[in-house]
Amino acid sequence: MSLRIVVCVKYVPDATGDRRFAEDFTTDRDGVDGLLSELDEYGVEQALRIAEASGDAEVTVLTVGGDDAKDALRKALSMGADKAVHVNDDDIHGSDAIATSAVLAAAVGKAGFDLVVCGMASTDGTMGVVPALLAERLGVPGVTLVSEVAVNGGTVTGRRDGDSATEVLEASLPAVVSVTDQSGEARYPSFKGIMAAKKKPVQSWDLDDLGLDAERVGLAGAWTVVDAAVARPARTAGTVVKDEGEGGRQLAEFLAAQKFI
Repeated sequence: MSLRIVVCVKYVPDATGDRRFAEDFTTDRDGVDGLLSELDEYGVEQALRIAEASGDAEVTVLTVGGDDAKDALRKALSMGADKAVHVNDDDIHGSDAIATSAVLAAAVGKAGFDLVVCGMASTDGTMGVVPALLAERLGVPGVTLVSEVAVNGGTVTGRRDGDSATEVLEASLPAVVSVTDQSGEARYPSFKGIMAAKKKPVQSWDLDDLGLDAERVGLAGAWTVVDAAVARPARTAGTVVKDEGEGGRQLAEFLAAQKFI
């Protein structure tokens, strides 16, 4: 039986754009261009490497989001994933990490899996807790924040690099892993891959398909919410030091005033 790999990916606002909150204090995803979270590209890459090493594996990419989230799936499919699942339901709007993990767990269970691969965090929320929550909900081991991962038979092994030590983690499949941005450069989609992605299957599911009640997700079911937000002050002009023989002293005084030295 082939190895079933599911990669959880997220469609996020472009970090170079003017990101802001919407009126309900959720992330404004309509007022700025979006893309596949860069950190999730590492998850897709590692899933593809595991599949290639296995020789008999199927990679499914899974995302939760609105209509535009299909762009994240197309990017992952063009990188080499085999098929995709898009969970799209208006009632999911405003879900926090806990609710999102519930939706992902239901979708992963419905799709069927041996290994779930995630990025270390999303580039919008940057919480990094969903992989662990997902493992708990699925009732399987979680091997998180690894910079190297491999599957051998029914075992997944990962290397986690810390500030003072390196850990080697091992778990039996099925399992959930999350990989860091040190796990290996993500491949660029080739023209052939982009064209092939157009023919790959993309399933669309809603909460009814997953057997989830709307009250468990969205703003109504969120355990964490944003109550208020203040726009960042406009950037002011910096201090220019003209060196006319006293530049070093002026620079030192400025750094001292800012308590940098």
